[in-house]
Amino acid sequence: MPENENGKKIHPAKRAIDTLSDRVIEAFTGSDALVSVAVVLLGFLVATLLIIFIGRNPAGMYGAILQTVTGIWNRRGVWVWHPYFIGEWLVSSIPLILCGLSVAFAMRAGLFNIGAEGQYIIGLTAAQLVAIYFPPVPVLHWIAAVLGAVAAGALWGGIVGFFKARFKVSEVVATIMMNYIALYVHRIITMRIPGSGTFQTPPFSSTATIASPLLANMTTPPSSLNYSLWFTIIAIAVFWLIMEKTRLGYSLRATGLNKDAAFYGGIGVNKNITVAMAIAGAFAGLAGASVSLGVFSSGRILAGFENYGFDGIAVALVGNSTAVGTGLAGLLFGMLRAAQSSMQSNQIPREITSIIMGLIVVFISLRAGVKLIIDWRMKEKARRTA
Repeated sequence: MPENENGKKIHPAKRAIDTLSDRVIEAFTGSDALVSVAVVLLGFLVATLLIIFIGRNPAGMYGAILQTVTGIWNRRGVWVWHPYFIGEWLVSSIPLILCGLSVAFAMRAGLFNIGAEGQYIIGLTAAQLVAIYFPPVPVLHWIAAVLGAVAAGALWGGIVGFFKARFKVSEVVATIMMNYIALYVHRIITMRIPGSGTFQTPPFSSTATIASPLLANMTTPPSSLNYSLWFTIIAIAVFWLIMEKTRLGYSLRATGLNKDAAFYGGIGVNKNITVAMAIAGAFAGLAGASVSLGVFSSGRILAGFENYGFDGIAVALVGNSTAVGTGLAGLLFGMLRAAQSSMQSNQIPREITSIIMGLIVVFISLRAGVKLIIDWRMKEKARRTA
């Protein structure tokens, strides 16, 4: 019978259980996808216990989520299907996915882009200016507005990347400051548009919007789902193609893993930093266009942050900074946002969705600590075996 380090006999059944548990833990912690699924489930579990603690029925929360995802709801005792709820879920998810892609792209290059909110605002501002001042030429008008938003977001992100590469300015500090600059530049510009009020600008020309009659008419009542759905799918594909299938993506990933090794390997690290932040900003700028041109018929004057960029950080973390993972995480967080009103109807505080999102982020951030514990355990086991 085998012995441990103290010379005591180890029962074969216990040894088999320990070996199996080690293998399960190894396999689990080695899969980022499994960890993400686990933390999401854990977040919902804690939220369920919290709802029970305050004396409410957690079935109300899950009923609201089911209604949002499937469109099935109980109307005066009759179960009916309204795809409107699905459309609004996708509308809520689109800017979260795009801002999540912005943060995730920078993370893959070893950068922490906290400035997706500012890049989103600058993209929104550029889209609104083009929508108001560009000649109302069908198709060309909204294309120019979307491209203007993407270019503005890329420029705003590229500025941070340039200062990081050229002067070693921390992108964390720079992006935080750029968020506030973007907000107040947005207010200064849009409030000076002739005919603007306190909260909105004059209406857009119909040629500037990306509203989709086809998608909207698929639901009753009509949803605000628009062409930005296709832009988001294309953005996910572009992220994946650049990062996984191009030379640029390889150099960006190498830069993110080890800047010094990448530099000595002949990779242009400084150029990559600027390019990565510019592309990240482009994704967030597209998010600004998707909201301003797809959901509203006139420009808005923001009084504060809308938090799409900040929530995008959580989306990128849960999605493990991958294209598909970020898309799925954006759908999850968009589902929670869209389900808030239904939760209130079911006597569930709408703040519970923010609690779930916060718990998921906290649990996902503990992943590094768990891995350290597992590594320590494996080293101890190797030492005892030796």
